[in-house]
Amino acid sequence: MNSALDLTRVATAAAQRAATHLRAIRRPRNPADWDRKAHNDFVTDADRAAEEIIAASLLGAIPGATILGEELSPDGRRDGLVWIVDPIDGTTNFVHGFPNWAVSIAAEVDGVLEAGVVLHVEADRRYHAARGYGAWRDGERLTVSPLSDPAHALIGTGFPFKHPEHLTRYLRQFAQVAPATAGIRRAGSAALDLCWVAEGTFDGFWELMLAPWDMAAGIVLVREAGGVVSDLEGETTGAGHTGLVAGNPAIHAWLLEIAKG
Repeated sequence: MNSALDLTRVATAAAQRAATHLRAIRRPRNPADWDRKAHNDFVTDADRAAEEIIAASLLGAIPGATILGEELSPDGRRDGLVWIVDPIDGTTNFVHGFPNWAVSIAAEVDGVLEAGVVLHVEADRRYHAARGYGAWRDGERLTVSPLSDPAHALIGTGFPFKHPEHLTRYLRQFAQVAPATAGIRRAGSAALDLCWVAEGTFDGFWELMLAPWDMAAGIVLVREAGGVVSDLEGETTGAGHTGLVAGNPAIHAWLLEIAKG
């Protein structure tokens, strides 16, 4: 049986191989090279190639595992060891040259998230966590922020750009959060948003709908850094197709009351 630390090491090696490839290729700046998966949701050959590199690395290290990946296998089974992979979290940022995108890989064993790695490629910064072993940025242990007053809090978010039917609800929530906090930031990569919660840069984060590969690694990081992650109803959640609220315990509780609305 592979330990959570073993899974973290395997995920790190796969993420680094994908990052090496992505740094070496020519960025697809022409929209003719972008395929549209859904409303405002793009995929490129770079995403597909990176996921193939990741899958080969993971399965080479641990044969027989399942890959649940945004580009190649979005409907994989969820028993045993499942690798939950986003080869480029923040594809729109990637194709526009906005330096906020990441390779995200998590390990789930029989429905329990055991390990997560998020590689911020442009910054060459690695976030990693294993269940029971803490959350780390390279060699520095992470902890969520100690702030408890929303008036001092910086909150991350994601717009419902793929789900415009949620826009009215989101704007109602935004109108409550914005005047009550120090600010709201939307940088376009949920994986990195959750890393920033884990390291205390963001005090909280919410988004109305995410996919498993958007959140899986980040959930492990936030929880191992002492934070709280739930769905929009406050239920403890794994990696699914759901809304998400994350933060230090105090800000999570405050933000959750707004997100329920």
